[in-house]
Amino acid sequence: MRKIPYVRVVCCVVWLAVSGAGFAVLSKYQNTSGSSGPTPSDWPSQARVTLDQTRDTLIMFVHPQCSCSTASIEELNRLLARRSESVNAQVWFFRPKAFPTNWTQSSLWRAAAAIPGVTVQEDVDGTQARLFGAETSGFVLLYDPRGKLRFKGGITGSRGHAGDNEGEDTIVSLLAGQETGLSQTPVYGCSLLGKCRVRVP
Repeated sequence: MRKIPYVRVVCCVVWLAVSGAGFAVLSKYQNTSGSSGPTPSDWPSQARVTLDQTRDTLIMFVHPQCSCSTASIEELNRLLARRSESVNAQVWFFRPKAFPTNWTQSSLWRAAAAIPGVTVQEDVDGTQARLFGAETSGFVLLYDPRGKLRFKGGITGSRGHAGDNEGEDTIVSLLAGQETGLSQTPVYGCSLLGKCRVRVP
């Protein structure tokens, strides 16, 4: 029987260990949720965001250079395909005041603007995000026509991954008139008001 060289065995063991560690780090990154600040339970009177007084208002705050938020935009599209008639959907994109408008209008902006019924806006210096407690890209809020908070959180199951998730299902249930005990979910994405490590075109 031919013996496997000792060095080759050691290399295989090291490779497996490094691969396992890398997978663990990636998994932790994908499943670590972002932060959020205090969200007003009643619609803030100083908000520039428009509250629809005939149906629920859904707001999503997005960093235009966050590739993780591609999944959030995809899930928003899926959500609205199921209940678009029941909600006024708005996506607000963060832009530092000193930056040009074309910095904001990335592929994420174009993808959001292409969703039927969605209004896209610039949130200069994140004033609206701060008002609503949004600190992570992909943060979603749902208010009823009286300005009462119904839901806050994310609509993806992990960072950058589209697919079935509690956030989307909860909002769909609420828009269908079904009460649910779950009104908050984790949000996965880049820091909304800071620099994003990965840019999108």
